[in-house]
Amino acid sequence: MQSKRWKFGVGIGIILAVVAWEGFSGFQENKTYYVTVNELTQAQSVRRHVRVGGVVAQGSIERRGGKVSFRLAQDAKSIPVTYVGSDTLPDTFKDGAQAIVDGDYLANGDFRAEKIQAKCASKYQAAPGSQGAGMKGPVAALSSEK
Repeated sequence: MQSKRWKFGVGIGIILAVVAWEGFSGFQENKTYYVTVNELTQAQSVRRHVRVGGVVAQGSIERRGGKVSFRLAQDAKSIPVTYVGSDTLPDTFKDGAQAIVDGDYLANGDFRAEKIQAKCASKYQAAPGSQGAGMKGPVAALSSEK
């Protein structure tokens, strides 16, 4: 009888260890840390797979077939980014938008993106001098309705 309990306990222990390992490794893969353009260019080493954040440089977006290339900038530094993917680019992906690209940084200094996230910081701000510019949230929305 002791032998069956011992085997059952070992089996449960193995199952719990596998579940814990899967949870830990899944958590490690889904971290959303990223480096900036300055950090990436100062590193002087090629990073195989990395997530980089910056601003889409003005006038740098070029679309050719299914390929999109642009420059991701921060301060005076920028890196060329090429995106060849099947996912539709976000509507907020345009000149001057903040973007995070996920992919491979190549030895020649180019970045091959697999995923692109973009946001426009000014999209939800009220226009200066408009009615309700000082109000925020649902109250501002209700005050403009008449």
